Amino acid sequence: QVYLVESGGGLVQAGGSLRLSCVASGRTFTRAVLGWFRQAPGKEREFVASIDWIPGSTEYAGSVKGRFTISRDIVENTVYLQMNDLKPEDTAVYYCAFAPSWKVTTTPTPANMDFWGKGTLVTVSS
Repeated sequence: QVYLVESGGGLVQAGGSLRLSCVASGRTFTRAVLGWFRQAPGKEREFVASIDWIPGSTEYAGSVKGRFTISRDIVENTVYLQMNDLKPEDTAVYYCAFAPSWKVTTTPTPANMDFWGKGTLVTVSS
């Protein structure tokens, strides 16, 4: 079992920045993928960014590439999502998710992920 707790969401104006955090606990892991997904009202949950715990390689959705940065702190078991130049279309509940590496061979999808946090709401006003 892996427990994930997100924080850092809030209300921000377009063009602003937020940093989301996700603390993972429950078991030690090395060969894993931690990802951020988001779900806007009336839409399906979609991939945002992911990071291989070891060696730290990253992947991004096209809509956020160049604006968002995913990183991790191995000592603190924490994954971050730095979001810059936020747009109203970034408004969504953002979820942190975990999967063992063997389950993620291409761009992560919600179906790949085994454990989820409860999410944190990001609202971007125009």
